[in-house]
Amino acid sequence: MSREEAETAENENNWGVEEEEEEQCRLYEAYNELHGLAQAFDTPFDAPAVLVVGHQTDGKSALVEALMGFQFNHVGGGTKTRRPITLHMKYDPHAHSPVCRLLLPSDSSSDYEKPLSLQEIQAYIEAENMRLEKEPCLFSSKEIIIRVEYKYCPNLTIIDTPGLIAPAPGPKNRALQGQARAVEALVRAKMQHKEFIILCLEDCSDWSNATTRRVVMQIDPELSRTVIVSTKLDTKIPQFSRASDVEVFLSPPTCMLDGCILGDSPFFTSVPSGRVGVGQDSVYRSNDEFKKAISLREMEDVASLEEKMGRSLSMQERNRIGVSKLRLFLEELLQKRYMDNVPLIIPLLEKEFRSATRKMNEINQELSTLDELKLKEKGRIFHDLFLTKLSLLLKGTVVAPPDKFGETLQDERTNGGAFVGSDGLQFPHKLIPNAGMRLYGGAQYHRAMAEFRFVVGGIKCPPITREEIVNACGVEDLHDGTNYSRTACVIAIAKARDTFEPFLHQLGCRLLHILKRLLPISVYLLQKDGEYLSGHEVFLRRVASAFNDFAESTERACREKCMEDLVSTTRYVTWSLHNKNRAGLRQFLDSFTGTEHATTGGSGASAGLSQDSSFGSVTSEKDTKSRGDVKLSHVASGTDLTSSIHSTETRLADLLDSTLWNRRLAPSSERIVYALVQQIFHGIKEYFLASAELKFNCFLLMPVVDKLPALLREDLKSAFEDDLDNIFDITNMRRSLGQRKRDAEIEIKRIKRLKDKFISLHKQLSSNQAITAFS
Repeated sequence: MSREEAETAENENNWGVEEEEEEQCRLYEAYNELHGLAQAFDTPFDAPAVLVVGHQTDGKSALVEALMGFQFNHVGGGTKTRRPITLHMKYDPHAHSPVCRLLLPSDSSSDYEKPLSLQEIQAYIEAENMRLEKEPCLFSSKEIIIRVEYKYCPNLTIIDTPGLIAPAPGPKNRALQGQARAVEALVRAKMQHKEFIILCLEDCSDWSNATTRRVVMQIDPELSRTVIVSTKLDTKIPQFSRASDVEVFLSPPTCMLDGCILGDSPFFTSVPSGRVGVGQDSVYRSNDEFKKAISLREMEDVASLEEKMGRSLSMQERNRIGVSKLRLFLEELLQKRYMDNVPLIIPLLEKEFRSATRKMNEINQELSTLDELKLKEKGRIFHDLFLTKLSLLLKGTVVAPPDKFGETLQDERTNGGAFVGSDGLQFPHKLIPNAGMRLYGGAQYHRAMAEFRFVVGGIKCPPITREEIVNACGVEDLHDGTNYSRTACVIAIAKARDTFEPFLHQLGCRLLHILKRLLPISVYLLQKDGEYLSGHEVFLRRVASAFNDFAESTERACREKCMEDLVSTTRYVTWSLHNKNRAGLRQFLDSFTGTEHATTGGSGASAGLSQDSSFGSVTSEKDTKSRGDVKLSHVASGTDLTSSIHSTETRLADLLDSTLWNRRLAPSSERIVYALVQQIFHGIKEYFLASAELKFNCFLLMPVVDKLPALLREDLKSAFEDDLDNIFDITNMRRSLGQRKRDAEIEIKRIKRLKDKFISLHKQLSSNQAITAFS
């Protein structure tokens, strides 16, 4: 070959290399822009990237800096990163110092890239950490995106996540335990993206300890897209006493590492300690020194391993040791993913372009409907649709997910109040039908009413003391005798009023809670069917306020009606209403009378003894016993008519003696009062239970069906007449739609430009593959 031909071949080779590097550069920039688009507009696709996952003490930030070739963030214990940091690294041989740009949102068709120094980047990250420390969430999944160009940078996109936390157990560490859960949830959400390569960091010398893998394998159980890295190799080598231990550590058996990890074997890295700077604490004066220290550390690790194992490392083992080997592997792996995904990205971009275009058309359509007549019509249509959803929920539906909107009976008691009696006890919720089911709407209303029947229906009359009976006797206006029927009425209505009134208020609160829950569920159904008036927040708040006011006023009016019934039932005793079970009462009194007769025998002589009506009269023990035993006695056992009449008169006299003239409360009088109170209380309970259920059904549930539509219609009409502009917030609506239109235009431009880039790349790659196959 002549000299001219050799030069021509060399030039063509150089030109081919330059063309390949330019193609790779275009490919890398396109994927970086794709990742930025996904973050800015929450699009459903992600560019391939390396997601770094590890605990706070695994050397995660130090490894990221070693891969970059320069230091930029704090390294050490504690939480140094509260937002994921995305580093779009690009190799630039002419950049002798890192060139960093922070991506910030802007109104143009692309994000604004703000050039910042390393110190400014570090200050921005620290400010974000301090801001999040003061917020309840403590962490944010929104990424900090930094573009870096440097002569030591690989062509990689690395996402550095907050370090996982392993808190100590116990109540003293609850705050740290909460932070650990928040970090793990954030990292798990990031690992869900199928395009991400997970870089799993483990700081252990025994592969049976899977601290970080425990979290990673919850998302990637086969480790099929996970690269495992053992950090701090320089500290682990001295820990091994035998060469066989090192062999197992470098090439762990399959039983120790489940799944098929990327690269088939773990990588092992060491990062030299010390920071870059000019201060007294700084170890390295420049990033070049830091880079050289990393290379030197890698060679020392290889030498230490060979010395410990007593043999030279194979090429396969050397390719797994050191930051440079890991960086090369990740760069090649990511490059392959980029190339393979180009044909798959184009359809996704086309679909997203169509979606963004449709969104733009909907915004234009909304802008065209912002006139008085169309807004009124939209309001009326929404009114009808809202009422339709309410009716559907009351009649029964399964469209709304129970796990999101349903409530178990325990949840319902917590949120809407429980039925609690005067003893402070609750009815066991497990005994109520469907207690464990998550219900809403009409089904939940029916369960609440069933629980009310269970609880109130099972209430027994509270205990009655002798003091209450004596105090209820009082003094009549014409005589000082006792009227035990009046005494029983006084006690029964007082007990019933105190027992049932709290349940009335509790039932109202519970059913009002169930009715108010219909509003958010109806909104969900409207949104699900595409019938929700998004953007008209003032109008929607007015509808919600009108519904809640209606529910509260209707419940209050219904409860007042029930209260009137309870007051009337506990104010005047109507025996035909209150004494439902007179046969039972008669049987009780008959048995009681028979007992008294058997006790007293035939001693009728004491019936004629004088009685003292005063509580303080002094009598002999014999007289007291005689008067007490005479009550309701002398039941005739013969068949003689005269004897029977005499016995009846004697019993009447004895009854008057023990119930009208005598204030010394005998067991017989006490039992009569108790029986009457029980009967009256039972009658009040039955009437209260039936009346309350009927009235709440008629005056709370039914008005939602037959009165609410007219009320909302009148409220809508009044709103339209008062101030239509403020009700629909037309001015703010125009401003909001205008902003949404501008955002949609930016999104469409970015997607179109990116789609054209990937189409061009796909054509170029296909052409190159065809040329390679032909040659």
